Amino acid sequence: MIFILRMIAVAIFAVLMFVFGCGYCLLSPRNPKHVHTFGRLFSKMSRIFGITLEFRYAPGADKVGPSVYIANHQNNFDLFTVSGAVMPRTVTVGKKSLVWLPLFGQLYWLTGNILIDRANRTKAVGTIGQVVDKIKSRNVSVWMFPEGTRSRGRGLLPFKTGAFHAAIGAQVPVVPIVCSSTEGVKLNRWNNGVVIVEIMPPLSTEGMTKEDVRELSNRSRAIMEQKLNELNAEAASRSAN
Repeated sequence: MIFILRMIAVAIFAVLMFVFGCGYCLLSPRNPKHVHTFGRLFSKMSRIFGITLEFRYAPGADKVGPSVYIANHQNNFDLFTVSGAVMPRTVTVGKKSLVWLPLFGQLYWLTGNILIDRANRTKAVGTIGQVVDKIKSRNVSVWMFPEGTRSRGRGLLPFKTGAFHAAIGAQVPVVPIVCSSTEGVKLNRWNNGVVIVEIMPPLSTEGMTKEDVRELSNRSRAIMEQKLNELNAEAASRSAN
């Protein structure tokens, strides 16, 4: 019964977001402010799934300026959890096929996000250049999932290097964002416990070149993996009480 009620709530929310969201975005299409606005709205849906969502911000997180945000990518619940951590004037980078998802895909494009063709390596590499240009010319940040795919309970997967090429190319910091595990969320359970999202201190790329991409990627992953383990342990302990 809980599952059915939640699916009805999600369906109603999706239709409302599409109708009113697209109408709102058409007033200033592909404006980077929209991603922050709708990220916050989608994260409110975490309550419908019985999730107690908690955000933590490193000191000065709102004053970092243009950056490349990197977050762990777990499953479809990311849309209702980590989305709430999207900072103002931040756009995300997603695969081109997202635009064909009913309702969500059209809103995703209108809000100003960047779409890349991951099946075409030449186009994807060219898009990293476009990401760098967008950061510089429009004074925006970008959000990327360096794992490149959902981990689905397999821990933090190996990182692809696109986000780090973009950060070094634009000479902007990398800001890790870590969300505790949502693998235990059950749609037919009323209380799904605590999920913690933490925005960590920025990692400088000042003076780095493309030769430093791998080292930056490895360092970022190590920091995020340690934090993920810490958050998972805390969330599990608090959810059990």
